[in-house]
Amino acid sequence: MRRILISALAVLLVAGSLFGAVHQKDTVLRYVISGDECSFADFAEYGLWIPGGRKPLRGVMVLQHGCGMERFGITKPYDLQYRSFARKWNLAVLETALHGDCGVWTHPESGSAAALMKVLSKAAGATGRTELTSAPWLIWGHSGGGHWTLAMLHEYPERILAAVCYSAAFQPQWDYSQENKRIPVLLRYGDRQEFPGCRETARDAFDKLRAIGAPVSIVENKGETHNYTRLRHMMLPFFESAIRERLASRGRMREADPSRTWLGDTLTFRIFPEKGYSGDKSACCRFPDESSAKAWREYAITNDVLDRTAPPAPCRVDVAAERDSLTISWRCDADPDSGIFCFNVYLDGELLARVPETGEYQSFMRNGDNTVPVVPQEMKVRLPAPAGRKALVCVENVNQAGLSSKRVQRFRY
Repeated sequence: MRRILISALAVLLVAGSLFGAVHQKDTVLRYVISGDECSFADFAEYGLWIPGGRKPLRGVMVLQHGCGMERFGITKPYDLQYRSFARKWNLAVLETALHGDCGVWTHPESGSAAALMKVLSKAAGATGRTELTSAPWLIWGHSGGGHWTLAMLHEYPERILAAVCYSAAFQPQWDYSQENKRIPVLLRYGDRQEFPGCRETARDAFDKLRAIGAPVSIVENKGETHNYTRLRHMMLPFFESAIRERLASRGRMREADPSRTWLGDTLTFRIFPEKGYSGDKSACCRFPDESSAKAWREYAITNDVLDRTAPPAPCRVDVAAERDSLTISWRCDADPDSGIFCFNVYLDGELLARVPETGEYQSFMRNGDNTVPVVPQEMKVRLPAPAGRKALVCVENVNQAGLSSKRVQRFRY
């Protein structure tokens, strides 16, 4: 570990994996800016995770909190699910924590957009990953951050691959250009105790973007509030579809193939291919592909998108004997669709340990999506050893959908 100072930006460069993950050459950088470089806030924190490997990064997932949520600090670069999803598509993950008046930083022209780009430029110089300065953005924003996301769509459409607005606040007063026609956008709001103006903001943005033919969709979460949501489960398959349909080689963006786009009825939640549809499309959601349309339908009806595939199995399971005990350790990637709920450890077929003993290994707050815990416990457990005989040790990974991986076996002799 080494500490680097670049002008007024403090950078912490961490090489190596955290929490027993499989990969060894990931990088986490932490920046703090203040004073003249931070005209939009009292001070601002940035956390950037970069996957290991030599392949050029294809994009940056930018996660922008809402008003007041900066108090939780930087958490998402340490989120094992976000890391796994980003590694799958070779993305960097960037989170902000802007400490100050959100009536200022929610406007990109305040300096919040310029600071974001400066951080990426400094990170490119510190790591040699020069593509950070030009890679397209997948932007997620909550509440005031949702307003900032819509403003970034308006100001920087040429940089944005896709965007998700989670209860965007403070209804914008601008229109959108033809450049926005290419960008898939997902708008979400709740129907209970919603922050004033969020419903109007979502519907206004939907109407304006659909009027120019943009692939925009909208969801009202029935029975949910401004904050409480499992939007992450919808956001990730939505971003995945956008990446598949829009991202060409060398980070170039293209318009979604109109022969593959789908439509969704916001009243009936019926979905259908756009190709050949002759009815009025203006009130329909428009999706990059069938997969994102199906995820939207499930999310609109149930407020969630279930993961139906088994998680990755643990690897590098090691069993060390210490007198009358066994220390069992392993490494494991998170499920990119639903993270890690827990690990089960079996001895001779009997379930003897759960890691953690109670609760979730790592998840996210339904209020704002912050990662909890930021540092999960080590992938290790200590058990009594069977006396005088060989023992079969098995470890399985359980994802947030309750699905189990293949059990990985090791013998203790």
